[in-house]
Amino acid sequence: MELFKIGFLSFKLADLVDIALVAFISYRLYLVMRRTIAVQILAGLLAVLAFSFLAQALDLKAMSAILRVLTDLWVIAFIILFQPELRRLLILLGRSPVIRMFVKMDVDESIDAVVAAVTEMSRKKTGALIVFTRATGIRLIAESGTRMEALVSRALILSVFHPRSPLHDGAVIIKDRLIEAARCTLPLSALTSWEGQLLGTRHRAALGISEQADVIVVVVSEETGSVSIAENGALVRGFTPASLRRELKSRLANPTERSVFSIWRSLRATE
Repeated sequence: MELFKIGFLSFKLADLVDIALVAFISYRLYLVMRRTIAVQILAGLLAVLAFSFLAQALDLKAMSAILRVLTDLWVIAFIILFQPELRRLLILLGRSPVIRMFVKMDVDESIDAVVAAVTEMSRKKTGALIVFTRATGIRLIAESGTRMEALVSRALILSVFHPRSPLHDGAVIIKDRLIEAARCTLPLSALTSWEGQLLGTRHRAALGISEQADVIVVVVSEETGSVSIAENGALVRGFTPASLRRELKSRLANPTERSVFSIWRSLRATE
């Protein structure tokens, strides 16, 4: 379907869609890479490409040969240099509600068991770190701990995080109705404070894994007994048993529904 013509060039509906898609993808890539060293690296690569075209136009044969080698390797260099940003982009795609519509999770019983255990641990001020995996697992993280492959239950979670248990120091990984592993080591976030409050090791670990993987992390503070949830690099504190159950069911059993995290992101965007 032709929309209009500019000289001998015809502009079709497919061209409009093509330009819109490229603009949207470029904008999303910019959002992923902004405020990172990747922007400077990308500017350097673009400068090399521009200089290569200029050298060819001026017939600088030696310089063109050198730059041609660099441009031939730019794909490999792009993958190596932008590995963190590419991983983050793929994680964001995996978190899309459209993708999650095709992922069925059987977590209702796991949620009930976790909420019951967290309620008791919060009352006793027992520290805990519980990771729910979603569309993709975190195999390397699970392999850093002790494999369990046991059905989720309140008693088992309380036993794992008991201060005298050899498994209490670390995170529990839950996939659907199974505890995959305990005593797992999570990557720490670079953030040391959140909304003016200093972060302990557990909360930094919760934020760290939520920044790198498609997970929801429940944290029980050993100092205050407060319950928090980390997701997508954001932290929300002060959950009650009822609100915790509602939030976990919303984000795990019904991932397309809005939650406090979507509301939080909307509020942050308007600031």
